[in-house]
Amino acid sequence: MIRIMEACGTHTQTISRYGLRSILDVEFVSGPGCPVCVCDIRDIDSAIELAKNKDIILTTFGDMYRVPGSRYSLSNYKNVRIVYDVYESLNIAKKTNKEVVHFSIGFETTIPSISYVIKNCTLKNFSIIPANLLFLKGFEYLLPKIDVDGFICPGHVSAITGSKPYEKLVRLVNKPMVICGFEPEDIIKGADTIKKQIKNGISKVETEYNDAVDREGNKIAQNLINEIFEPCDKIWRGIGKIKNSGLKLKKKFEKYDAIKKFDVSTENVKENKNCICGKIMSGKAKPKNCKLFKKICNPIHPIGPCMVSSEGACNIAFKYGEN
Repeated sequence: MIRIMEACGTHTQTISRYGLRSILDVEFVSGPGCPVCVCDIRDIDSAIELAKNKDIILTTFGDMYRVPGSRYSLSNYKNVRIVYDVYESLNIAKKTNKEVVHFSIGFETTIPSISYVIKNCTLKNFSIIPANLLFLKGFEYLLPKIDVDGFICPGHVSAITGSKPYEKLVRLVNKPMVICGFEPEDIIKGADTIKKQIKNGISKVETEYNDAVDREGNKIAQNLINEIFEPCDKIWRGIGKIKNSGLKLKKKFEKYDAIKKFDVSTENVKENKNCICGKIMSGKAKPKNCKLFKKICNPIHPIGPCMVSSEGACNIAFKYGEN
């Protein structure tokens, strides 16, 4: 049986929800495609420090609200508001005299909207915690360590980046990579394409999501990101520091960096040694291999981020099962 890593949490949802493991002769392995799950615990602690300030409203996406930091989660603080996107945060800032800080997380998919807001912002009471990560850099870092036969790659990220960056990654590991949409038929077709490549002894990038993804990607979005941000080294939760896998605001826009604006500092902390979210997101383990899974760690009382996010492998396995 061939092993395929689905590198996107939304793909994991579809595979489990529609029982694709039971109808395809494939072993699916979850990858690092959940941005909430790999957000550095120090960034969460920084957000919590800001949320303690009665003069600050901290905005965040729903999936991040209950992700544990070193001691607490944002759900423990009343100055936190859940928003759907950064534009909602901006509207809150327009209607209050308080400082509004948006916890900016997510991969390449969400970064263009953050960039647009920062470029056009005229408000003095709005800033962000710049915690966005570059999926492709994290993926490249993990690839040589992943024991699978092929990869189903994320559609939404690829709509921004294009398929071109994957060509380098295929050369790195000599394994098929197929960019897919998120419907069951998309994943079935993607798995079949990988099987055909393996059978024919070839490895290349193919796109089964042509309505949204081309080779060059969204150049307008890419240029906007490059105008506002520059790469920096970043820690991925449970995985470690990855060179140039994060983004920081360029000097011209540093006034919108809440960490600098409010001089936030956090201590170095250790992860819960019993949580194996990092191994799960690296393709080295599955939720059922974790001794906390379902027993101590569950959606009501999550220990690790993979149990909180709707794109987390543990949350999905708890909801739908792993078979």
